[in-house]
Amino acid sequence: MTYTDLPLVNACLNATCTVLLVLGWGHIRAGRKEAHRNSMIAALCTSAAFLACYLYYHWKMQQVHGAAHTKFVDPAWFRPIYLTILLTHLVGAIAIVPLVLMTVSRAAKENFPAHKTIARWTLPIWLYVSVTGVVIYLLLYQVFPQVKVSVQ
Repeated sequence: MTYTDLPLVNACLNATCTVLLVLGWGHIRAGRKEAHRNSMIAALCTSAAFLACYLYYHWKMQQVHGAAHTKFVDPAWFRPIYLTILLTHLVGAIAIVPLVLMTVSRAAKENFPAHKTIARWTLPIWLYVSVTGVVIYLLLYQVFPQVKVSVQ
């Protein structure tokens, strides 16, 4: 495996995280606290693995291509739509880190009323970030594959 395989790996990690989050939500709604905890810990670990792969991929892209990201150029008509999805994804991705840390911290301290209050914000944002991560992969690498050009 090389760094060029990481976008697919990242999409799979995001998809896995989405499934784990939905399972965790279902478990807590059904009163299965231990299954909820396990699903959410697995989602957290999956997201941590994603972040490590994501950072490594973009570091490697900078080394190899002189740019840390793949620029969406074609088709030009879809670029504003893609950039809107990307922008909302990035804003959510930045916001979700402290939200997840607060949510996990409150659960670890067994402050479940406070945990539940913040989790109501954390879950939908985390789900949005996970789902749009897969959508971005599909758009950038499958639906409208972009040509990588090394910067000289």
